[in-house]
Amino acid sequence: MFKKILFVLGAILVIIQFIRPERNTSNDNTYAISTKYPVPAEVESIMKVACNDCHTNKTEYPWYANIQPVGLFLANHVNDGKRHLNLSEFTKMKIAIQNHKLEEVIETVDEGEMPLPSYTYLGLHPEAKLSEVQKTVLINWARAQMDSIKANYPADSLVMPKRPGRPGK
Repeated sequence: MFKKILFVLGAILVIIQFIRPERNTSNDNTYAISTKYPVPAEVESIMKVACNDCHTNKTEYPWYANIQPVGLFLANHVNDGKRHLNLSEFTKMKIAIQNHKLEEVIETVDEGEMPLPSYTYLGLHPEAKLSEVQKTVLINWARAQMDSIKANYPADSLVMPKRPGRPGK
């Protein structure tokens, strides 16, 4: 019985190797944040190692992304990250949403929620673990972009649209 279970599990592992999720490699930056907002080299280098793999249209995949089910997990992880914030599609959003996303960047970096701990577990991507100095640089940059938005757009254009089905919010 035990041998049959091992055989079935082995067969499943072999079969799922043929399932290949779509890779996030378009690198389309037509609406990238850098097309509208200045991104200094220091901020760009921080974002490159800590943000871009999950929050742009170009992911640098590690070797183990070729092994399933890890590749499927990573594809889901990247798609979820881009759903929350896609720096390659940033300027496509309404100005109120851009402002709100910058506010979320400040909050998640300040509270240590980003980059996700799962991204740096077990020594994976140690370069993505932000130092206090890097956090401060990123937060100050995001605040400066918010200040620029507030200086260049009327206050009523920065009000977040109400979400359907959420009365009073």
